Amino acid sequence: MNYQAVALAFMAAICTSTVIDDENLIPPRRELYDNGRIFDITHRYHPDMPEFESKNGIGQFLWLPKSMKNGSIANNSEMKLPAHTGTHVDAPGHVYDHYFDAGFDVDSLDLHVLNGPALLVDVPRNSNITAEVLKSLNIPRGVKRVLFRTLNTDRRLMFQKEFDSNYVGFTVDGAKWLVENTDIKLVGIDYLSVASYDYLIPSHLVFLKDRVRKRVFYF
Repeated sequence: MNYQAVALAFMAAICTSTVIDDENLIPPRRELYDNGRIFDITHRYHPDMPEFESKNGIGQFLWLPKSMKNGSIANNSEMKLPAHTGTHVDAPGHVYDHYFDAGFDVDSLDLHVLNGPALLVDVPRNSNITAEVLKSLNIPRGVKRVLFRTLNTDRRLMFQKEFDSNYVGFTVDGAKWLVENTDIKLVGIDYLSVASYDYLIPSHLVFLKDRVRKRVFYF
């Protein structure tokens, strides 16, 4: 398997821009920071990015009710979009209603778990993430954060407007094996759900049952 030690995430490309003059302003959009210590793999929001079980993407999500062009003293935007859009993290209350009622939202997550070095792992391209697949990856004990790069990346699913239910994700036995046999606290995957479509809720239940140990991150 191909392992790479990365800070938070992996970098697909470095985008650099230069401000030419006031007539041709180009905003810099960087993915690499601090000489490679931090990699930004978050997705930019746009109307055609995929939404779970939708053919139409997220659609319009940004409005400008106050605009300087229309006489306002400042530009003020409003946003409305699903919480599980693009790069995001699951709160403990995502699939457990008693956690939701008790207020276990993303503010309850430990920032020490969410930030720090991560291991990027290439998953075999012909399978969901099962217990057998995880055993074959030989992820060392002591690794706390792992990003699983799958066929989803090769197929560029996060860049397709229509949701694709044939994405790669964790099966129930894969989720159980990871929880019971590794030291991983943060699981990252390259599409909208950590669980494969056929095991959508059961795999989530395994990961989020112990709200203080496992975190699920989508990149």
